[in-house]
Amino acid sequence: MNDHATTRFARIMDFSTTRIAFASFIGTAIEFYDFYIYGLAVAMVIGPLFFPNSDPAVQALNAFLTFGIAFVARPFGALLFGHFGDRIGRKATLVASLLVMGISTILIGVLPSYEMVGWVAPALLCLLRFGQGIGLGGEWGGAALLAAEYAPAGRRGWFGMFPQLGPPVGFLCAVGSFLLLANLLDDAAFRDWGWRIPFLASAVLVAVGLYVRLKLAETPVFSKAIAAHQPVKLPLLQLFAHHAKPLILGALLMVVCYALFYLTTVFSLSYGVATLGIPRAQFLLMLCVAVLFMAAATPLAAIAGDRYGRRPVLIVAGSAALLSGFLMEPMLGSGSPALITAFLSIELFLMGATFA
Repeated sequence: MNDHATTRFARIMDFSTTRIAFASFIGTAIEFYDFYIYGLAVAMVIGPLFFPNSDPAVQALNAFLTFGIAFVARPFGALLFGHFGDRIGRKATLVASLLVMGISTILIGVLPSYEMVGWVAPALLCLLRFGQGIGLGGEWGGAALLAAEYAPAGRRGWFGMFPQLGPPVGFLCAVGSFLLLANLLDDAAFRDWGWRIPFLASAVLVAVGLYVRLKLAETPVFSKAIAAHQPVKLPLLQLFAHHAKPLILGALLMVVCYALFYLTTVFSLSYGVATLGIPRAQFLLMLCVAVLFMAAATPLAAIAGDRYGRRPVLIVAGSAALLSGFLMEPMLGSGSPALITAFLSIELFLMGATFA
């Protein structure tokens, strides 16, 4: 290969890896936007609309139970799409997961309330929330795999960071959409129909994501396996047979990661508005500020991971995340917007560090 051909090949690979990084980022950003708008809606409107025949505490409990349904569904989504990702390819499963999430989210936006159709409303809500969990379970692992399999040597941490950067951006968009509505609509209009707008807006975002995903080529690793007639017949058995220990350790680490995130966002929003009496628009703005720290921590942790190794970064970030729990009572419970914003920023920064 002459110098001209080598240079041309390098440019093609640079363009390809850049496009792959963007595709893995945009998909997770859209899917996490869809996932997070439900969490924010739970903290504000889901209880009274879908579980009205109970006291406020029971309404909130029922609403948070529907939020938790997606976490039951996500492992099934990961297993389902992971299996077919190894059988038919990453591209097809990433397109399918985006569709499942998008359709579920849009349908939540048009779902009738309990007053309109009775028990059918919460039943359908639970079903669609399960669909969101299936879609996200398939999306995240597939997007990370897509980025990592295209990553140049020595830069897997950096390229693997792009799908992890999607969640803070998706969350920022989700919070921003509800913040905009809080400033444009009064409380009655928001509870009546305004909360549906972020769900329906997902249709546009999903269309963009599908366009990007459909333009992708299959990953080199999977293409080589197909060319050699070596696709894995039972990926799940291979996974547990050869990678059981890192799988279990990774899952346990993510328990810390997710507990940190949802306590900081969904629970804190509900607690701050309902218990501390902070206006909804103000608390949403505080979350917007805090999530910027999560977005900043993600690439920093990726760079550190490529330089010093994944394990030291995870140990330091995970230990700091566990210790940060002692800040909740004095900072979140203080009622001071400045202290609460600082607490949210610290927690989400540590979330970003473990996330990457």
